[in-house]
Amino acid sequence: MITFEGFFKMESNITIGLRRNMIDELVGHLSGFGISHYEKVLQIMGQIPRHIFAPIGFERMAYEIAPVLIDEDQTMSSPLTVALQTIVLNPQPTDKILEIGTGSGYQASVLSFLCKEVYTLERHKILHEKSKSFFKEMKMKNVFPFLKDGFEGLAAQAPFDKIIITCGADFVPDTLLSQLKKGGEMIIPLNDSDTNYMKRIIKLNKNEYYEERFDGFQFVPMLKGINF
Repeated sequence: MITFEGFFKMESNITIGLRRNMIDELVGHLSGFGISHYEKVLQIMGQIPRHIFAPIGFERMAYEIAPVLIDEDQTMSSPLTVALQTIVLNPQPTDKILEIGTGSGYQASVLSFLCKEVYTLERHKILHEKSKSFFKEMKMKNVFPFLKDGFEGLAAQAPFDKIIITCGADFVPDTLLSQLKKGGEMIIPLNDSDTNYMKRIIKLNKNEYYEERFDGFQFVPMLKGINF
């Protein structure tokens, strides 16, 4: 079982206060969307110091309701986006989850406290190496990072209970759908002209799915290949 102990060494009264303000803002936003079952997710986000995932000099910005630019022109998603994706995904303690787009490692860290295992794929070597070192330092033994093309998924560990994509795709990859177990769920941002929307897909049977759409999101694009 992982704990928050490693994170406490990276705290100050300032960052604790900033995070409390962030959580208060998130409650307001989520309530405005009509979402009420957010307690478990915000409890976890209220314990993890988000600033340690941001570049030096961007610590305060990490607690604003906005994305933060990280290496390789990627972003750490807005805390509101992280909260919404996690709430919609509804991770359970027995879930094995595949994340596409490790990025800063923040989303995987949130998930790690809510499910059994997180397998996270990143196509940028720099981001992969940083997050891999971080997970090891924090002794997050249920997070398994891979340098891999997200479109390929991770067949060796399939099927997954849940799949979460943290970058905007032009289509839903069939490969990822095939790695989702029956009754499993996928959260994927999709491009629609100049905007992104988020889709929740539930796999009812091999070729039968239930879908929901959530509007008003922005994500960096989902790209193929590995960037060494």
